[in-house]
Amino acid sequence: MAEYQIVQLEDVDDWLGDYPGEMRGITYAIGAEQVALTHRRMPQHTGSKGSYGHRHKTQEELYFVLSGKLLFKLNDEIVEVVARQAVRVPPETWRGVWNEEPEDAELIIVSTRLSDDPGADTERSAEDFWLE
Repeated sequence: MAEYQIVQLEDVDDWLGDYPGEMRGITYAIGAEQVALTHRRMPQHTGSKGSYGHRHKTQEELYFVLSGKLLFKLNDEIVEVVARQAVRVPPETWRGVWNEEPEDAELIIVSTRLSDDPGADTERSAEDFWLE
């Protein structure tokens, strides 16, 4: 038996359900034991603006924008991140991502896999996170 795994993105479950775009947790589909990897496709006016942000107690995240332009709210600051740029977000930093542009944006999110419960290290903000 091979010691490696290969998955096709389209074969990975989309966590968003009816919400526009895609968010596919490659971590579990590929059997990763140490690294968490998520692919996200964000059409215009999708993301956390108008809803909540989140932070992690211990987990650092790296966001790499593959295509498009995204707005990141990091604590009280909003920054623009374009294709081929990466953002490192340390633990305890409130965060949210939003696509204001007419074209889809794609990004990869990388972090350490902590457990089988992806929300165990996550805290959600108030519903008006972007308005604060």
